[in-house]
This record gives sequence, structure tokens and C-alpha cells, in this order.
Amino acid sequence: MSVKNGRDYLYLIWKSERSRKQYIIGELTKNGQFEFQYSEEVHSAIADGFSPLLCFPDLDKVYKADRLFTIFTSRLPDRKRKNIQDILEKYGLEEYDDYLLLKRSGARLPIDNLEFIDPILNFDKNVTRIFYIAGVQHYLDCDGEDCTQAMKVTRGDEVFLRKEPENNYDQNAVQLLDISGNVLGYIPRYYSKGVTELLNREKKIVCHIYNVDKNKNCNECIKVIMEIMN
Repeated sequence: MSVKNGRDYLYLIWKSERSRKQYIIGELTKNGQFEFQYSEEVHSAIADGFSPLLCFPDLDKVYKADRLFTIFTSRLPDRKRKNIQDILEKYGLEEYDDYLLLKRSGARLPIDNLEFIDPILNFDKNVTRIFYIAGVQHYLDCDGEDCTQAMKVTRGDEVFLRKEPENNYDQNAVQLLDISGNVLGYIPRYYSKGVTELLNREKKIVCHIYNVDKNKNCNECIKVIMEIMN
């Protein structure tokens, strides 16, 4: 869980088709009731093509509800589906919990560029996150086209972290490198601030290649599992 001040958090991420940049556009929290509000980055996202969600038109309002907002539950599989137990088992759930399913699945849909992610907020507990490496097309020598000839990485390979504070786009940028020191890409920007803080605190962070699928687009061809240990 990503708990801060008694609230459990989820970040809503939007990815621009224009710039391919990912923005944290909002925060969904749970503490007895549910609350949603836009984050500061929503203004930059709007400039990059994002339109506010129709049911949340006010950028400055904190929306509250006793149940998870319908706009978010509609992104989840129906609890009456015949294979719902298989879906729950996939995400480590024994029973249907819409908020936990939202958190663990990300609730991505092919019709938009929205996704929920579980942020890194607690620096004093063991944490595991699985994510796609960002920016791989710039580093795998494939130019985003000849993916079969890209730099070779295999499931289980250890990868290493290196801060890049001089990065012009993200002062918290963290590179991912293979065992030879070749840059594979970056920690996604929505995790970079938390990972940088952990590195500054000299926390033990171990990363391995979780999956490689070169038939997917460049933004989703290499997945990493990151384990933060205390």
C-alpha cells in the first residue's frame, strides 16, 4: 500500500500522443471515503493535449464519494464475469475489491491513455514495483524499428540504477543500465522522484528484467521488477 498521513494513494497517469510524455494528472485517495483531485501537472498535460475528465470538470475541486467513482469502476472487469476468479488470482486477490483491483491492474483501456499507478510514498518499508523501462527506443540501437536486432537483455538479468541530475527534462531522472554499463532507458518519471529519494538515503534497491517482448511498441518492450529493501 502507498499510505501517507493515513490515506492510501493512487496516481492517475496520462500519456500524451504528441510528446509521449507521461503526466501525473490526478490523485485518488482512500480513507473511509474516496477523494479525487487533479495534481499540479494537469496544467502541463492540458498544454500537451489532455482534456479534463467530463465528470471532473473543475481543476481545483476535491471530489468526494462514499463509493469508488463510477468513471473508475467502469474501467474494471465486471465482477459477474465467468472468469473473474482467474482475474482476481492474477492480481493476488481472494475476493473482489474494486480499489485494490484498480491499484494492482492499473485499469488501462485501449480507448485512452490513462492508467493508475501505485506510487512510492513510504520509504521505510519493503516495496516491489513492476514497470516498463521508459525511453528504450533511444538506447537499444534499434531506432524503434528493427526491434529484433536491439541490444540483448533477458528475463532475470540484473540492471542497475544511476542518477542523472543534469537531465534537462527531469531533475530526478534515474537511468537503468545493464551489467556492462550500457544505458537501457529510464525509471518512469512518475517513480523517479521516489527512487531518487531512496538512492539519496542509500536504500538497497535491486532491479531485474521481468519480461522482454520485442513485438510490442518501444514503450512497452522491456519490463523491470524493482525491489526496495529495508
